Amino acid sequence: MTTLREAIDAHADARPDAPFIFAPEPDATLTYAGLRTAARALCHTLEPRDLAPGDVVSWMLPNGISAATVFLGAMYGGYVASPISLLAQDAQIEHVLAHSGTRIVFAAPEFVERLRAIVARIGARAAIVSTAPDDPGFASADSRLPVRSPDAASPAMLMYTSGTTGVPKGALLSHGNMVHAGCAVTESLALTPEDRVLSSLPLYHVNGQCIATVSPLLSGGSIVMPHRFSASQWWPLVERYRPTWLNVVPTIIAYLINGTELTPAQREACRGVRFGRSASAPLPPDQHRAFEARFGISVIEAMGLTECASVAFSNPLDATKRKYGSTGTPLAMEARVVASDGAVLGTGATGEIQLRGANVMLGYYRDPAATARTIDADGWLATGDLGHRDAEGYYYITGRLKELIIKGGENIAPREIDEALLRHPAVLEAAAVGIPDRDYGQEILACVVLKRDAACTIDELRAHCLRELGRYKTPKEIRFIAELPKGPSGKVQRLKLIG
Repeated sequence: MTTLREAIDAHADARPDAPFIFAPEPDATLTYAGLRTAARALCHTLEPRDLAPGDVVSWMLPNGISAATVFLGAMYGGYVASPISLLAQDAQIEHVLAHSGTRIVFAAPEFVERLRAIVARIGARAAIVSTAPDDPGFASADSRLPVRSPDAASPAMLMYTSGTTGVPKGALLSHGNMVHAGCAVTESLALTPEDRVLSSLPLYHVNGQCIATVSPLLSGGSIVMPHRFSASQWWPLVERYRPTWLNVVPTIIAYLINGTELTPAQREACRGVRFGRSASAPLPPDQHRAFEARFGISVIEAMGLTECASVAFSNPLDATKRKYGSTGTPLAMEARVVASDGAVLGTGATGEIQLRGANVMLGYYRDPAATARTIDADGWLATGDLGHRDAEGYYYITGRLKELIIKGGENIAPREIDEALLRHPAVLEAAAVGIPDRDYGQEILACVVLKRDAACTIDELRAHCLRELGRYKTPKEIRFIAELPKGPSGKVQRLKLIG
C-alpha cells in the first residue's frame, strides 16, 4: 500500500462489515464499508465547492465518527487534511486559517459562530459547516461516483505545531510519509485485524492520527474512540470493548495510577490487553513501573514528532528487551546525536537528536527558510530534542534545546528535576523551567500539582529535592498550581509557566 485510500478500499472490499471505529458516545459503530462510503460521500460534498486535489480541508471536532471521516475522507479524495485544535486560542486559529488557506472547516456546533467571526475578521475564504460529532451528515451525497486518486507523493496532512516558542509552523506530510510511519508501528507491535486499540488522544494531534488511527487502519484492526479522556470511564471502556492495546501518554498514566480501584470484571478485562503504548512526552520510570505493577499491563515507551508522522523511536514488543527511561531504538529510520557544530557524537555523549527516513515530512508549508533550517541537504531532520545513545543503540531524551536550563554555565535537563519531584508521594505532576537570575544567568523554577487530598509544604518539597538532587539543582522557587499547561497530546508546555 502506498496511500491511505488503498488501505480503505482493500479492507472495505475484503471485510466490509468489520468494525473500524467504536464511538461510545453515543454508542455508534463505523464499519470499513461505512468508512469508504462516508469518505466518498465527503468528497462529493466538496466537489460543488470547486475544491481541487491538494486543497486544504479542516475540522474542529471532538473525537468521533465525524472527525475520523473528515480526516480520512479528505485524504481519500486527494485533499489535504488539516485539523484545528479544540484548545486553540483565537490568535492561533486566525494564523492557521490564514496560513493554510483552508477552504472548508467542519465544526462542532459550539464552535461555529466563533469560527465564522474569525473568518470574517481576517477575510479568509473558508466555509464553516456545522457538523455533529458522530453524524457527519454526508449520506445525501452519491458515494458511487468516481473520486480522484492520490499517489504516494501527494500531500496528505497539514499539521500545525503547537507554537509554544513562536508562530505555529505547518508540517506537510505525504501519503507515503504516513503509510511508512503507520506500517512501521503496525510491524513493530505485530498488529493484526484482531487487534483493537482504546485511544482518547485527540484527532487534532499527530499521535491520535497516525498511531491510533492510521496504524489500525493499515492492519485492518479497530479503534475505541471516546470523545475525550476520562479517568473514571477508562476502565469501564476496557471492560465493555475489550481492547487488545492502549494508546496513552504520560499524563493519562499518571491519572490512572492515582485513580479508583478496578472492579473484578475490569481487572479480568485487563488480561486481554497485550500492552500499552506511551509516547508524546517522556515517561518517568517510576510511573512506568507503578502502572505495570498496579494494572498488570506492560507499557512500551516510544517517541515521535509531528515532522515524522509521530514515529521516531520505540522500545521492542519483547518486554525483556525494553529499557525504562529510554524511548527505545530507531523505528524504521536512521538516528544520530550531533554537537552544536554538527559533529556526530558517540555513545553516551549528549547532543541534539537528528532523524532521517521515509516518514520525514515534505517540509514546512509555505516556509522554505524554516524547512532549510530544519532539514539539511542530506535529509537529516533536526528535532530540537536533546539526548544520548547507549552502547546497545537505545536513545534517551533529556530535554529540549529551547527548554534547557543553563545555570552558572552548567546545562541542567528539566526532566531530571521533574523526575526527582515525582518521586515524592504527594506529587502528581511536576515541571521545571529556567528563570532569569542575576548571579547565575538562570535559576530553576518548579511548578507542582499535588495529588488529590495530598498534604505537602514547599519546605518539605525543597528538603526532598536537596536529598534527591543536591543543592545546585534544587529549585530556587517551587510553586503549587492547579494544573500544568499542556498541548493537545498532554505534553507539558514549560515555557508557558513563565509566560
